[in-house]
Amino acid sequence: MTAAIPVPAWLVGCGNMAGAMVDGWRASAVDFSNVAVIRPSGAPVESIRTLTDYPDQQPRFVMLGFKPQKLDEIAPRLEPHIESDTIIVSMLAGITASILRQRFPNARAIIRIMPNLPVAQRQGVIPLYSEDRDDQACDAVEGLMGLLGLAPWCEHEDQIAAIGAISASGPAYFARFAEAIGRAGVTHGLSSTLAHSIAAQTLIGTGAFAAATGESMGEVARRVASPKGTTEQGLAVLDGPEGLQPLVDRMLGAALKRVEELAEAARRN
Repeated sequence: MTAAIPVPAWLVGCGNMAGAMVDGWRASAVDFSNVAVIRPSGAPVESIRTLTDYPDQQPRFVMLGFKPQKLDEIAPRLEPHIESDTIIVSMLAGITASILRQRFPNARAIIRIMPNLPVAQRQGVIPLYSEDRDDQACDAVEGLMGLLGLAPWCEHEDQIAAIGAISASGPAYFARFAEAIGRAGVTHGLSSTLAHSIAAQTLIGTGAFAAATGESMGEVARRVASPKGTTEQGLAVLDGPEGLQPLVDRMLGAALKRVEELAEAARRN
């Protein structure tokens, strides 16, 4: 797939997630020659011009990659630069399309995304949502996000939060589960380094196996668990009434509650 960033383009904020997207685009040979990172710290971003303030121009593409709590601090100074040709792409958790439209009424299109860290390896999940019916703008953003992994469109805005709770936060949850398995290995006599390396490689290998075979994770589990075997005994604990599913339900519920809190804070401002 080939895609280009509409230029001039600004990346307003470039923290961990936006930086991971830049890494993925760089690996895809995206041209950054007319792209600028705007960040007050001036901390450089490899191969991209970094500025501490907005240049005297009207960008065609603006990606919002700062903390959502900073929207009301940043929007008043950014808004005068946004014109009818500007596509705004926002990864601000909890900040709805309608809130963004209020802050940037002149934008050509506003598209919300919720990427996850594997975009750096072009193996990410990047759900998209827009209330604007601008097919060309949506196609341009979909092409860019498609360079980084799976980029599905959401029919309803609440779906982006649900997908984000799974995919954007998911790497942390999967990593924590692998860490717990590693710790369990240590309690059974393995060295910490060996146990955590085995847990991490098992996680990587399972994902690679599922991707290569097209099997669902449920099918992978059933393939591994022979009847009355050791794996089946372990799964019986995870599948019990106080096992993994109730824990995951509470985990995602807590994440979605925080999304609602961020949205409510934005609406009050």
